[in-house]
Amino acid sequence: MLTNQCFQGDCRAVMRDLIAAGVRVQCIVTSPPYWGLRDYGHPGQLGQEPTLREFLANMVEVFELCRELLADDGVMFLNMGDSYAGSWGAQAREHAGKHAPNISALSANQMKEAQRKSSGTGTIRDDFLKAKDLMGQPWRLAFALQDAGWWLRQDIIWHKPNPMPESVRDRCTKAHEYLFLLTKDARYYFDADAIREQATGELPGNRNAVKGVAEDPQKHRTRTGLADYAERQRSKRNSFARETKYSSADHGQKAQHRAGREDVDYGETRNKRSVWTVATQSYSGAHFATFPEALVEPCILAGSRPGDIVFDPFMGSGTVASVAQRLGRRWLGAELNPDYIALQAERTRQPGLMLEA
Repeated sequence: MLTNQCFQGDCRAVMRDLIAAGVRVQCIVTSPPYWGLRDYGHPGQLGQEPTLREFLANMVEVFELCRELLADDGVMFLNMGDSYAGSWGAQAREHAGKHAPNISALSANQMKEAQRKSSGTGTIRDDFLKAKDLMGQPWRLAFALQDAGWWLRQDIIWHKPNPMPESVRDRCTKAHEYLFLLTKDARYYFDADAIREQATGELPGNRNAVKGVAEDPQKHRTRTGLADYAERQRSKRNSFARETKYSSADHGQKAQHRAGREDVDYGETRNKRSVWTVATQSYSGAHFATFPEALVEPCILAGSRPGDIVFDPFMGSGTVASVAQRLGRRWLGAELNPDYIALQAERTRQPGLMLEA
């Protein structure tokens, strides 16, 4: 099977062809276009639908094909940002001078009508969205996919320490987006050990815990015996991890009895938390928005084994492909805009080291 390539075209058509060819992928990492935020200048692009409802319906169709392409024990990490009604990104900025009325002078009905016409393109916007409403795109999509049969396993907060500056004075500057973990089944492959993070150095819930255990467990061994306890717990946890890489409600109960409480970690490392602090990453290529590689890496490490196939239906500049290749995974992608295929080729010129699982 041919891998390590991106197919140019609508992702739905590409996925139908891959499914028909019997291709299955282990992990999907992607960030679809956000509704009404950017015009990528290509006919047939998603994200420019007349209403948010139509956009969500198209997204459900896209991810239904993703679910069919995904292995039975596969996982999908879906990044989705949000926006505010009445701004609508590039379209609104382009036409603001010509079509933006004095909102403060309008009645409620007139305001809705002004909202509908504010883009200057004849675009009709959803009636339930008021000017300045936070649209809730991430959660609307997550719940729509849950209703369509996906398991919505977790919401991960992508905290941006270097967010885009905003001139707003009536709310806080937005410094986060969502990353959803979705699966086909209650049981799935997830390598939590591959993304364990450094412990804080203090044992949670213990008033007499000694700081510094994580950095140097030998230092406090004779004082408290905490390091000995940490080693025993870690040994149990590693033994359990070797027996199964699956996550489920049943295993969660067993894990609490066999490897200590799930929400308390001991030793030098701990289970990765659900808030990921990752700075946005600049990219010199001609692409509006790119994934930071540091955001993609833990998704691929946790969601796939070396040699597995990682897929991105909205490949863009090729960040997912580049990281997957560097980590010894194979990759596939789809991209509507042919101009971005050259960007991907540039980023994936250096082959990665293919490791055996």
